Amino acid sequence: MFVPYLEYCRQRLADDPHLWASTLFDELKGLGYEGGYSTFTRALRRYQVRPHCEPCHAATGRNVAVIAHPPGEEIQFDWLELPDAPDAWGVGEHAHLLVGALAHSGRWRAVLAESEDFPHMVQALDAVVRKLGGTARRWRFDRMATVCYPSSGQVTASFAAVAKYYGAGVDICPPRRGNRKGVVEKANHSAAQRWWRTVPDALSVFQAQSGIDKLAVRMDERRRVVDGIKVTVGQLADCEPLLEIPVRPFPAELEVGRTVSPQCLVSFDGNLYSVPPGLAGTQVRVLRRLDDDHLRIATAGRAVIARHRRAPRGAGQTVRDAGHVIALEREVLAAFSDRAPCKNKVRRPPSDAALAEAERLRGRPAAGDPAERVVIDLSHYAAVADRLRSVPSPKEEDKE
Repeated sequence: MFVPYLEYCRQRLADDPHLWASTLFDELKGLGYEGGYSTFTRALRRYQVRPHCEPCHAATGRNVAVIAHPPGEEIQFDWLELPDAPDAWGVGEHAHLLVGALAHSGRWRAVLAESEDFPHMVQALDAVVRKLGGTARRWRFDRMATVCYPSSGQVTASFAAVAKYYGAGVDICPPRRGNRKGVVEKANHSAAQRWWRTVPDALSVFQAQSGIDKLAVRMDERRRVVDGIKVTVGQLADCEPLLEIPVRPFPAELEVGRTVSPQCLVSFDGNLYSVPPGLAGTQVRVLRRLDDDHLRIATAGRAVIARHRRAPRGAGQTVRDAGHVIALEREVLAAFSDRAPCKNKVRRPPSDAALAEAERLRGRPAAGDPAERVVIDLSHYAAVADRLRSVPSPKEEDKE
């Protein structure tokens, strides 16, 4: 049934290797093909009608080299964008998870971030390497704009400073060669399927972070065979010679927008920080250097209105300045009234002023208005006319 149309299909796919099978099927139906669509697609695969396209099948149908990963040599990083994030997280349509995996052992750790900009990237990277227990000598990334210039693959000056701070080199994957960092891609798949699919809407960001941490630790129990010896991923990772990391993170400047609550509090990293009274409902900026133990809260015009010592991330603490507390209490007490509530069953008809205004709206002059006295009475005119008719004219008097 398909064979008479085989040459036509070969020619069409030779002209356009990416022509959809459904489109080609519609053309064959117009030429008299009577088979079904599934039979048609099986025939395309059986006769290998569609030509191979190397850019679209970079790792399919060809030999794959085994890449050696010495212990402690490489960490692979990648952003995992997770769709349908809970609305309460305030991160938009996607949650952002930075995953880092040791290429030799396969141990991985992941950190949720508010966005993928440079400061959040540095914050999440620092957290990942601390969870791994140190850093490898090389970091591998795909062509993300916060690390390199995507067109050339050259590392940006800002990220080169970050790598130098941690004593690591940076390797960028060649374009369209995602399999070069297959270890972290496998970790991404595990995080998405074994953790993200089960995250409920009511879970907070920090509860979700605890969940991904527990999964990563469980994944350390995966078994490996190295030189005929059965070991676990965790045992392999514990033997990797990782470099020590600095005591404090790289000093990137983190800036996020927040709305002041009615209690004059600002939420940041799972804690609440006070601001002066009178700012409820306004937009402010939270500024924090990653290596600083303090944070600042500024207005939209960058005027600093509060400075606090930073509480541990996700601790749920409320940090208040004593001056803010006193000022807020004074403002609340000043606005407080000890008068009894107004009675709602009192009879109060419209006042004279209200009645006058109502008459004005109806087009009538109010009582006492001079315009009220200007009245045209036609009876006066009629009386005057009658008197005029009764008085004789001068001609009639002469005749008499």
